[in-house]
Amino acid sequence: MNPKRMTRYGLTVLMIFTIFISSGSLFPASSTKKKSKIDRIVVIKHRRQLIVYSKGIPLKTYRIALGKQPLGKKRFEGDMKTPEGTYYIDSKNPNSQYHKNLGISYPNREDQANARNHGRSAGGQIKIHGLKNGREFWGRLHRLFDWTRGCIAVTNEEIDELYQTVPIGTLIEIRK
Repeated sequence: MNPKRMTRYGLTVLMIFTIFISSGSLFPASSTKKKSKIDRIVVIKHRRQLIVYSKGIPLKTYRIALGKQPLGKKRFEGDMKTPEGTYYIDSKNPNSQYHKNLGISYPNREDQANARNHGRSAGGQIKIHGLKNGREFWGRLHRLFDWTRGCIAVTNEEIDELYQTVPIGTLIEIRK
């Protein structure tokens, strides 16, 4: 490629990236009110969205990253898929290897039976978490690809917000 063509290509890529960032799709600005109590979470995997509700009203939508193999329902431990189904937040960890996390009650009875039918373990340890400690520099760019082992990832600032507003026992529905 000649230098003029490379420069034009580089400027085009830079311009597209700038438009993408400024559109807000990668860097949404809204936040939940600190006094809002979240009573329901809905994850829509194919849209890479986590939506929090209070009294039936959607308060905020978060952009997320999922397991490395995001299509389909989690079948067993190690398949790198994010589960699908209805669960609840069963724990909170302020000292996670991924900044902080909210535990998801996976596996449920259906998940366990399905894994047993395949002669495998259903696994566990599915979380909503921030970025791996020491890799905070990725920030919102982590959303550009699915990278977890089956968890739902948000930025550290977002998990801080969720950690404050989501109580243990909150219903979480994870959809296709």
